[in-house]
Amino acid sequence: MSHQIPNNPVTSLASLVRTHGIILGTERYEACLSFYRDTLGLPVWFEKAGLCCLRFGDGYLMIETGGMARDTRKPNSENPTMLRFNVEDVSAAADLLEAKGVKVERKQFAWGQVGTFFDPDGNACELKNADDPFFSDEGA
Repeated sequence: MSHQIPNNPVTSLASLVRTHGIILGTERYEACLSFYRDTLGLPVWFEKAGLCCLRFGDGYLMIETGGMARDTRKPNSENPTMLRFNVEDVSAAADLLEAKGVKVERKQFAWGQVGTFFDPDGNACELKNADDPFFSDEGA
């Protein structure tokens, strides 16, 4: 049985998506919540027992219990995903995080600069310069 939105045929899942999100299962829930909410400054959208939904650009990052922590970066076999923060100035963003006690590894490439850091569970996050044409309106 095919479902359609009135006057709008459904041609793809993308045509039905209203918002996108990432759900991050954490072992160190309180520490991860504090990291993303307080240290990185992601605003709270809503909270329930055992989860907090934070605004993440035009989507959300939901922090939940039930993950696995590492004291170092998780290997890709445990978490092949990296949260990317496209920022106007990687150096300024890295300086800001370092002032808050977050270690940031900065790397310069021909295509731009990145700054990699980790949350309290060992999940990788990365700063990327947003002036990359693929991430700007000019590249659309």
